[in-house]
Amino acid sequence: MNSLNKKIGIIGGGQLGKMMIQEAKKMGFYITVLDPTEKCPCDSICDEHIIADFDNREAIRLLSSKSDVVTYEFEHIDYKELMALEAEGKKIYPTAKSLKIIQNKMTQKQALKKGNIPTADFIATKTENEIYKAGETFGYPFILKTCTGGYDGKGNALVKDKESVTEAFKALGSGKTPLMAEKFVNFKMEISVLACRGLTGETKVYPVGDNRHINNILHETIVPAKINEDTTEKSMELAEKVMEVFEGIGMFCVEMFVTEDNDVLINEVAPRPHNSGHYSIEGCITSQFENHIRAITGLPLGSTKLIRPTVMINLLGEESSTGTAEVVGAEDALKTEGLKLHIYGKKITSPRRKMGHLTVTAKDIDSAIEKAEKAFEKIKIISKEN
Repeated sequence: MNSLNKKIGIIGGGQLGKMMIQEAKKMGFYITVLDPTEKCPCDSICDEHIIADFDNREAIRLLSSKSDVVTYEFEHIDYKELMALEAEGKKIYPTAKSLKIIQNKMTQKQALKKGNIPTADFIATKTENEIYKAGETFGYPFILKTCTGGYDGKGNALVKDKESVTEAFKALGSGKTPLMAEKFVNFKMEISVLACRGLTGETKVYPVGDNRHINNILHETIVPAKINEDTTEKSMELAEKVMEVFEGIGMFCVEMFVTEDNDVLINEVAPRPHNSGHYSIEGCITSQFENHIRAITGLPLGSTKLIRPTVMINLLGEESSTGTAEVVGAEDALKTEGLKLHIYGKKITSPRRKMGHLTVTAKDIDSAIEKAEKAFEKIKIISKEN
């Protein structure tokens, strides 16, 4: 089959799926989306929308029957059904095998360790007593995590001292879900590297992004990151090795810590396009979304070269706003030279919900940062009910 004639199915109808579709449509692909929200971001631009819950096996099978290849925009889905479909000959990328390993942080870290990829030390902690033992092993503070389901800081707790153990244990479900303890990394910078691998094994690695977080949610990504050449090379090589460890197909994001002595440790891996890679839409010759579509359909991968220094800032729902979303200040923000505005089309806004992002490209990174941060101050996403 001609690669361009393949029908693509996407599990998830949010902004990542929408940006996949925008690139896929440039090449003429037919897209079916599975998402329980009737007016999700993907709804207005996909060819078909299956409105059903993500754990609805019949709906997943229906999506597969309408598609030559199935992909997904988030990890928290039933890998067992995807594995069953793969066993029947269906094409799922990234593979259900890699999804199974990565969506559990413990098995993810074990795979990285087996592949000689540097990470923070970690151990399983099923009980409160084992969390105390983790404190004896790692010292305080250390990080307690749920093995599954966490995102944007949810599912993580900082255990500052012995007195904090019970509180952290209760906050993460009192052992109802598997937990793991991780040695605290005193990092000076959080970075991420996007990598894409095609069906032939062809791999492309993107420039290093410097990620700034507020309340555990990504606020800003600055590219290129202000790190030395050795650290840049080391982090990009590690991202490529991670793709080999998981036999990845499609886009992966590798989040890393840079320590005070410029060591690089892998934090977490996401088997999909990622928020920190949004800069690539305007900043790189080929965006992460276009390369993801190319990879899963068997097309050659595009260049990941950075065109100009780029800054991306997330636009979140205001802290006090819940209700019908309204963008204010866009006119002023769009006066900024080099700015592109992305509003995802979510009908309802709520505190700290990701509603859009802005990107600024400029001749140098300091100019891009200054322009992006000034524009960010002008634009808000509020509720019409407020």
